[in-house]
Amino acid sequence: MGKVVGDVLGLAAGVAISPLPIIAIILILATPRGRLNGPLFTIGWILGLSALGAVMLAIASPAGASTHNQPATWVGALKLALGLLLVLFSARQWHRRPKDPSQAQLPKWMGAIDRLTPVKVFGLGLALAALNAKNAPLTIAAAASIGSAGLPVGQQIASLAIFVLIATLGLLAPLGIFLLGGERARTTLGSWKDWAAQHNVAVMAVLFFVIGLKLLGDGISILTS
Repeated sequence: MGKVVGDVLGLAAGVAISPLPIIAIILILATPRGRLNGPLFTIGWILGLSALGAVMLAIASPAGASTHNQPATWVGALKLALGLLLVLFSARQWHRRPKDPSQAQLPKWMGAIDRLTPVKVFGLGLALAALNAKNAPLTIAAAASIGSAGLPVGQQIASLAIFVLIATLGLLAPLGIFLLGGERARTTLGSWKDWAAQHNVAVMAVLFFVIGLKLLGDGISILTS
Protein backbone atom coordinates (compact mmCIF):
# COMPACT_ATOMS: atom_id res chain seq x y z
CA MET A 1 0.00 0.00 0.00
CA GLY A 2 2.88 2.35 0.77
CA LYS A 3 4.19 2.05 -2.77
CA VAL A 4 0.75 2.77 -4.20
CA VAL A 5 0.30 5.86 -2.03
CA GLY A 6 3.71 7.06 -3.16
CA ASP A 7 2.70 6.59 -6.79
CA VAL A 8 -0.47 8.67 -6.46
CA LEU A 9 0.86 11.48 -4.28
CA GLY A 10 2.19 13.41 -7.27
CA LEU A 11 -1.15 13.05 -9.06
CA ALA A 12 -3.00 14.21 -5.94
CA ALA A 13 -0.71 17.22 -5.62
CA GLY A 14 -1.41 18.05 -9.26
CA VAL A 15 -5.13 18.16 -8.53
CA ALA A 16 -4.61 20.10 -5.28
CA ILE A 17 -2.72 22.99 -6.87
CA SER A 18 -5.07 23.37 -9.82
CA PRO A 19 -5.64 27.17 -9.79
CA LEU A 20 -9.25 27.37 -11.02
CA PRO A 21 -10.88 25.49 -8.10
CA ILE A 22 -8.79 27.56 -5.69
CA ILE A 23 -9.94 30.78 -7.35
CA ALA A 24 -13.53 29.50 -7.33
CA ILE A 25 -13.59 28.80 -3.60
CA ILE A 26 -11.98 32.15 -2.80
CA LEU A 27 -14.68 33.92 -4.83
CA ILE A 28 -17.34 31.81 -3.08
CA LEU A 29 -15.95 32.68 0.35
CA ALA A 30 -16.14 36.38 -0.55
CA THR A 31 -19.92 36.17 -1.05
CA PRO A 32 -22.41 36.95 1.76
CA ARG A 33 -23.10 33.22 2.16
CA GLY A 34 -19.43 32.27 2.12
CA ARG A 35 -19.51 30.43 5.45
CA LEU A 36 -22.22 28.12 4.09
CA ASN A 37 -21.23 27.88 0.44
CA GLY A 38 -17.49 27.40 1.03
CA PRO A 39 -17.91 24.12 2.92
CA LEU A 40 -20.65 23.01 0.49
CA PHE A 41 -18.32 23.57 -2.47
CA THR A 42 -15.58 21.59 -0.72
CA ILE A 43 -17.94 18.72 0.12
CA GLY A 44 -19.08 18.61 -3.52
CA TRP A 45 -15.44 18.52 -4.61
CA ILE A 46 -14.63 15.66 -2.23
CA LEU A 47 -17.66 13.64 -3.38
CA GLY A 48 -16.82 14.27 -7.04
CA LEU A 49 -13.24 13.01 -6.68
CA SER A 50 -14.39 10.06 -4.58
CA ALA A 51 -17.13 9.07 -7.04
CA LEU A 52 -14.85 9.25 -10.08
CA GLY A 53 -12.13 7.28 -8.30
CA ALA A 54 -14.62 4.69 -7.05
CA VAL A 55 -16.05 4.18 -10.54
CA MET A 56 -12.56 3.63 -11.90
CA LEU A 57 -11.76 1.15 -9.13
CA ALA A 58 -15.03 -0.70 -9.80
CA ILE A 59 -14.08 -0.96 -13.48
CA ALA A 60 -10.48 -1.94 -12.78
CA SER A 61 -11.14 -4.92 -10.51
CA PRO A 62 -13.34 -7.03 -12.82
CA ALA A 63 -11.33 -5.88 -15.84
CA GLY A 64 -8.18 -7.44 -14.42
CA ALA A 65 -6.19 -4.31 -13.66
CA SER A 66 -3.74 -6.48 -11.76
CA THR A 67 -2.22 -9.68 -13.14
CA HIS A 68 -0.15 -11.59 -10.59
CA ASN A 69 0.24 -8.35 -8.60
CA GLN A 70 1.55 -6.59 -11.72
CA PRO A 71 -0.36 -3.95 -13.71
CA ALA A 72 -2.28 -5.43 -16.63
CA THR A 73 -1.47 -4.39 -20.19
CA TRP A 74 -4.58 -2.23 -20.50
CA VAL A 75 -3.49 -0.21 -17.47
CA GLY A 76 -0.23 0.58 -19.24
CA ALA A 77 -2.15 1.59 -22.36
CA LEU A 78 -4.46 3.81 -20.28
CA LYS A 79 -1.55 5.56 -18.58
CA LEU A 80 0.19 6.00 -21.93
CA ALA A 81 -2.96 7.58 -23.41
CA LEU A 82 -3.52 9.83 -20.40
CA GLY A 83 0.13 10.89 -20.41
CA LEU A 84 -0.02 11.77 -24.10
CA LEU A 85 -3.27 13.68 -23.53
CA LEU A 86 -1.72 15.73 -20.71
CA VAL A 87 1.44 16.51 -22.67
CA LEU A 88 -0.59 17.70 -25.67
CA PHE A 89 -2.88 19.68 -23.38
CA SER A 90 0.11 21.31 -21.67
CA ALA A 91 1.54 22.36 -25.05
CA ARG A 92 -1.80 23.89 -26.01
CA GLN A 93 -2.06 25.70 -22.67
CA TRP A 94 1.48 27.05 -22.92
CA HIS A 95 0.81 28.33 -26.43
CA ARG A 96 -2.36 30.09 -25.24
CA ARG A 97 -0.88 31.68 -22.14
CA PRO A 98 -1.08 35.50 -22.08
CA LYS A 99 2.23 37.20 -22.77
CA ASP A 100 1.40 39.70 -20.05
CA PRO A 101 0.12 37.87 -16.92
CA SER A 102 -1.80 40.99 -15.86
CA GLN A 103 -4.01 40.57 -18.92
CA ALA A 104 -5.15 37.08 -17.91
CA GLN A 105 -8.93 36.65 -17.80
CA LEU A 106 -10.99 34.35 -15.63
CA PRO A 107 -13.70 32.11 -17.14
CA LYS A 108 -17.00 33.96 -17.63
CA TRP A 109 -18.90 31.56 -15.34
CA MET A 110 -16.91 32.83 -12.38
CA GLY A 111 -18.67 36.16 -12.70
CA ALA A 112 -21.92 34.50 -11.65
CA ILE A 113 -20.59 32.81 -8.51
CA ASP A 114 -22.09 35.40 -6.18
CA ARG A 115 -25.56 34.57 -7.56
CA LEU A 116 -25.36 30.79 -7.15
CA THR A 117 -27.66 29.03 -4.71
CA PRO A 118 -26.13 26.61 -2.17
CA VAL A 119 -27.33 23.66 -4.27
CA LYS A 120 -25.63 25.05 -7.37
CA VAL A 121 -22.44 25.76 -5.42
CA PHE A 122 -22.43 22.12 -4.28
CA GLY A 123 -22.97 21.02 -7.90
CA LEU A 124 -20.14 23.29 -9.06
CA GLY A 125 -17.72 21.62 -6.65
CA LEU A 126 -18.91 18.22 -7.83
CA ALA A 127 -18.47 19.15 -11.50
CA LEU A 128 -15.04 20.77 -11.11
CA ALA A 129 -13.79 17.59 -9.44
CA ALA A 130 -15.39 14.83 -11.52
CA LEU A 131 -16.08 16.42 -14.92
CA ASN A 132 -13.25 18.90 -15.31
CA ALA A 133 -11.03 17.95 -18.26
CA LYS A 134 -7.97 19.11 -16.31
CA ASN A 135 -8.53 17.13 -13.10
CA ALA A 136 -10.39 14.02 -14.26
CA PRO A 137 -7.38 12.44 -16.08
CA LEU A 138 -5.28 12.73 -12.92
CA THR A 139 -7.97 11.08 -10.79
CA ILE A 140 -8.49 8.32 -13.35
CA ALA A 141 -4.74 7.68 -13.49
CA ALA A 142 -4.54 7.54 -9.68
CA ALA A 143 -7.43 5.09 -9.44
CA ALA A 144 -5.86 2.95 -12.16
CA SER A 145 -2.61 2.85 -10.18
CA ILE A 146 -4.49 1.81 -7.05
CA GLY A 147 -6.56 -0.80 -8.88
CA SER A 148 -3.52 -2.28 -10.61
CA ALA A 149 -1.56 -2.91 -7.40
CA GLY A 150 -3.43 -6.06 -6.37
CA LEU A 151 -4.41 -4.63 -2.99
CA PRO A 152 -7.32 -5.89 -0.86
CA VAL A 153 -10.49 -3.83 -1.19
CA GLY A 154 -10.00 -2.15 2.17
CA GLN A 155 -6.52 -0.94 1.25
CA GLN A 156 -7.78 0.26 -2.14
CA ILE A 157 -10.42 2.37 -0.41
CA ALA A 158 -7.86 3.71 2.07
CA SER A 159 -5.45 4.60 -0.76
CA LEU A 160 -8.22 6.41 -2.64
CA ALA A 161 -9.18 8.27 0.54
CA ILE A 162 -5.58 9.47 0.96
CA PHE A 163 -5.53 10.61 -2.67
CA VAL A 164 -8.77 12.56 -2.19
CA LEU A 165 -7.51 14.16 1.03
CA ILE A 166 -4.26 15.36 -0.56
CA ALA A 167 -6.13 16.51 -3.68
CA THR A 168 -8.44 18.62 -1.50
CA LEU A 169 -5.71 20.49 0.37
CA GLY A 170 -5.82 23.27 -2.24
CA LEU A 171 -9.38 24.03 -1.13
CA LEU A 172 -8.98 23.28 2.56
CA ALA A 173 -6.18 25.85 2.90
CA PRO A 174 -8.22 28.92 1.83
CA LEU A 175 -11.30 27.56 3.62
CA GLY A 176 -9.36 27.20 6.87
CA ILE A 177 -7.82 30.66 6.53
CA PHE A 178 -11.26 32.16 5.93
CA LEU A 179 -12.91 30.43 8.86
CA LEU A 180 -10.08 31.06 11.32
CA GLY A 181 -8.27 34.14 10.04
CA GLY A 182 -10.80 36.89 10.63
CA GLU A 183 -10.62 40.11 8.60
CA ARG A 184 -6.98 39.60 7.65
CA ALA A 185 -8.03 36.47 5.78
CA ARG A 186 -9.73 38.54 3.07
CA THR A 187 -6.48 40.30 2.18
CA THR A 188 -4.52 37.05 2.14
CA LEU A 189 -7.09 35.24 0.00
CA GLY A 190 -7.36 38.22 -2.33
CA SER A 191 -3.62 38.07 -2.98
CA TRP A 192 -3.84 34.32 -3.62
CA LYS A 193 -6.71 34.82 -6.06
CA ASP A 194 -4.89 37.53 -8.01
CA TRP A 195 -1.71 35.45 -8.32
CA ALA A 196 -3.61 32.30 -9.33
CA ALA A 197 -5.66 34.22 -11.90
CA GLN A 198 -2.57 35.72 -13.51
CA HIS A 199 -0.55 32.50 -13.63
CA ASN A 200 -3.31 29.90 -14.01
CA VAL A 201 -2.51 28.91 -17.60
CA ALA A 202 1.27 28.77 -17.17
CA VAL A 203 1.02 26.78 -13.93
CA MET A 204 -1.31 24.21 -15.47
CA ALA A 205 0.84 23.92 -18.60
CA VAL A 206 4.01 23.12 -16.63
CA LEU A 207 2.16 20.88 -14.18
CA PHE A 208 0.49 18.78 -16.86
CA PHE A 209 3.71 18.49 -18.86
CA VAL A 210 5.58 17.05 -15.86
CA ILE A 211 2.76 14.69 -14.82
CA GLY A 212 2.13 13.73 -18.46
CA LEU A 213 5.77 12.67 -18.85
CA LYS A 214 5.51 10.59 -15.68
CA LEU A 215 2.40 8.81 -16.94
CA LEU A 216 4.05 8.21 -20.32
CA GLY A 217 7.00 6.65 -18.53
CA ASP A 218 4.75 4.51 -16.36
CA GLY A 219 2.76 3.34 -19.38
CA ILE A 220 5.85 2.44 -21.40
CA SER A 221 7.31 0.60 -18.40
CA ILE A 222 4.15 -1.50 -17.96
CA LEU A 223 3.79 -2.28 -21.67
CA THR A 224 7.42 -3.34 -22.07
CA SER A 225 7.73 -5.37 -18.85
